[in-house]
Amino acid sequence: MSNRIYIFDTTLRDGEQVPGCQLTTDEKVQVAIQLELLGVDVIEAGFPVSSPGDFRSVVEISKAVTNPTVCALSRAVVGDIDAAGEALKHAKRGRIHTGIGASDIHIRNKFGSTREAILEQAVRAVKHARGYVDDVEFYAEDAGRADLDFLCRLTEAVISAGATVVNIPDTTGYCLPSQYGDKIKYIYNNVPNVDKATISIHCHNDLGLATANSLAGIMGGARQIECTINGIGERAGNTSLEEVVMAMKVHKELGFETGIDTTRLYPVSQLVSGLMRMPVQANKAIVGRNAFAHSSGIHQDGHLKHTENYEIMNPLDVGVDKSLIILTARSGRHALRHRLELLGYRYDKPTLDTIYTRFLDMADVRKEVNDKDLMELVR
Repeated sequence: MSNRIYIFDTTLRDGEQVPGCQLTTDEKVQVAIQLELLGVDVIEAGFPVSSPGDFRSVVEISKAVTNPTVCALSRAVVGDIDAAGEALKHAKRGRIHTGIGASDIHIRNKFGSTREAILEQAVRAVKHARGYVDDVEFYAEDAGRADLDFLCRLTEAVISAGATVVNIPDTTGYCLPSQYGDKIKYIYNNVPNVDKATISIHCHNDLGLATANSLAGIMGGARQIECTINGIGERAGNTSLEEVVMAMKVHKELGFETGIDTTRLYPVSQLVSGLMRMPVQANKAIVGRNAFAHSSGIHQDGHLKHTENYEIMNPLDVGVDKSLIILTARSGRHALRHRLELLGYRYDKPTLDTIYTRFLDMADVRKEVNDKDLMELVR
């Protein structure tokens, strides 16, 4: 089995479902172009049947990008699939992503149906989608809570019907990493034709486990991760693209590879945040403003002596210019001396001790001391 992990970005579909964060078609195209430069393998461009705007966005993104596969979402309904196929006419590589609920909770309470009827509808949908494109992805919604044996039957049936990718989503963010990883392994061990398709994972973050579950999924055998920039998405969000990509890059012992240019992660994060008017939390892994900032005196001293004492990534690897030493009342003399030297000031130890005492008084009042404050202090 190849260790190449395909990155399926759904920022423009699932990510855009965040209330108040909708984008215009032009804005979506702008993001899609940057996602292509980032190196994502698949861009899920929208849900064409849902609105004229989504249909138009899939059409324009299909025209605007060359390398990524452009994917359009649909339910396992003929009208949805027809709209998706029509919207993808200009795609160099198009994919229809169709599916239906797989858990008994969804089958009974959402569809008022039976497992057998769901199985038949899924097969019909995949066959219909193959009439438009050669690349069809099937999603087994709420697979995280689905009966495993039924999930295996469903996976086998849709692959036989022509699905090239089968998505096993933890739609409600229910699973623990061990449970999700075991679920993927079970599918690989119990679906006889599983080698004819790629198994994909799509995890939600309701329990804060989306990234951990996605990593467990690929260790279980899945080879596509569905994710979003900044982890945005329905409810608590989706798997964060930057987190799973950097986790694989840092943990080289896992042996996984992606096509992502990680130096573009921070700029793309900022673009999506700005266009969607959704600030990135300060302590967000990889792309938050504090991800490479140090304010504790102990950490600052260790970082200045050797960066790897407190950083497992080089900020340049994710597109951040440099680490930050934030001067606060918890900063030590080493950090203060470092910042003063950057400003062109060098002092002997007794003088620095005097300045440090005054610095602490200032920091207690101002909470954070910037370069302008330091200039005032030394004058």
